[in-house]
Amino acid sequence: MITDLKRVIDQVSRDKGIDRTLLIEALEEAVMSAAKKKYGMRRDMEAQYNEDLGEIELFQFRTVVEEVEDEQTEISIDEARILDPDVQLNDDLGSKIDDVAELGRIAAQSAKQVIIQKMKDAEREVVFEMFKDRKGEVVNGIVQRFERGNIVVNLGRTDAVLPRSEQMPRRTYRQGDRIRCILVDVLQAAKDSQLILSRTDKQFVAKLFAIEVPEISEGIVTILNVAREPGVRAKIAVVSSESDVDPVGACVGMKGSRVQNVVQELQGERIDIVPWSPDPAKYVSNALSPAEVSMVVVDEEKKTLQVVVAEDQLSLAIGRGGQNVRLASELLGWRIDVKSEQKYAKLMEDGFKSLVAISGIDDKMAEKFYDGDICSAAELSKTTVEDVLELLDGVDTDVALALIGEAEKVAAEFAAQAALQLQSQEKSDDEAGGSQEEAVEVEEAAVLPDENQEKVEEE
Repeated sequence: MITDLKRVIDQVSRDKGIDRTLLIEALEEAVMSAAKKKYGMRRDMEAQYNEDLGEIELFQFRTVVEEVEDEQTEISIDEARILDPDVQLNDDLGSKIDDVAELGRIAAQSAKQVIIQKMKDAEREVVFEMFKDRKGEVVNGIVQRFERGNIVVNLGRTDAVLPRSEQMPRRTYRQGDRIRCILVDVLQAAKDSQLILSRTDKQFVAKLFAIEVPEISEGIVTILNVAREPGVRAKIAVVSSESDVDPVGACVGMKGSRVQNVVQELQGERIDIVPWSPDPAKYVSNALSPAEVSMVVVDEEKKTLQVVVAEDQLSLAIGRGGQNVRLASELLGWRIDVKSEQKYAKLMEDGFKSLVAISGIDDKMAEKFYDGDICSAAELSKTTVEDVLELLDGVDTDVALALIGEAEKVAAEFAAQAALQLQSQEKSDDEAGGSQEEAVEVEEAAVLPDENQEKVEEE
């Protein structure tokens, strides 16, 4: 059926890296599928590859009977003894079908489809075995083509896909461009590409630094975490296992050469290298750099950090659109609340006043609540009885419940006062804005030319 089949099998096996046995099994299955369509499904047939002849042989098996009732499954004793003189009744006799090459156009097409599918399955298995242990590696490829916004990348022996969602913003490629990505997933069963690439994954930054910084590949410097907004800014937390090696300096390199190589690969994405610290207050101060932090209040139970900065450092700490504090929060895994010194002092003052306003609480008791991170009546109203008993010596459960109940009332009163003050302030601002507009109109009229001034007076 196939001319020089042995040579074709050897060539495909070599070029595609597919096991020769799998190809032979695929061919045998294809011939069987074609034969079933031509000769009928009830025939007991078997296809075998003859290594010496280099062809697929097809055999049918029939039961030897006195009188044939079904030609597809039975053969007469007289006809059977022509093929095998020693055959007996009820034996299963196998005979070769010589017209394998005459299976027909439809059957041949079916065989072709089976072969193609088997080859695809085998090739998919080869790709999976080749790349399954390379997940998380940085790979280099060439842009092959574009499909519905996705980029198909040639990695040499196979293709991979870079989905649109994993591409850097504001970056375009042309066919033939070299591209570097991280292999984020290797799929065993997939209709399309098995290999999924990314350039936006935050580990891509870590892997690029591992390539550029020998201290990272040697295990001296470790990247503990990465926070990233692709194409805009990233923060990496680094630590050194040796006291004489500066992790930040190692990542920056001589005259910034190492970090610049990573920045260029990421098309100018800004990268902050943050020294890690076991102390959350120190760590967040490093993470919010270049802003200078005045004070940090740590709540380990709630995993929150209240960061206080000078007024001129507030915008720097928060960053454009909250980017700096957002990335720092992602890097630490803590919630970060940034306030200016003036606002924090005001909050503390109002909070202390609200605590003292609670019936049964004096200044000393309010200070104890402060030491326990309960800084206002509102916070006390949400506190458990157990926490109050732990902070205040000699107080029983009934007193604690009473204090929490009074705190709810005072918190509501202070909230109402704050709302009234806000409304009053907004009204004052609106009136001030209207007066300012009138003043501007008067000022403009005062500088009009004489003829225009007369028109204004006439009006």
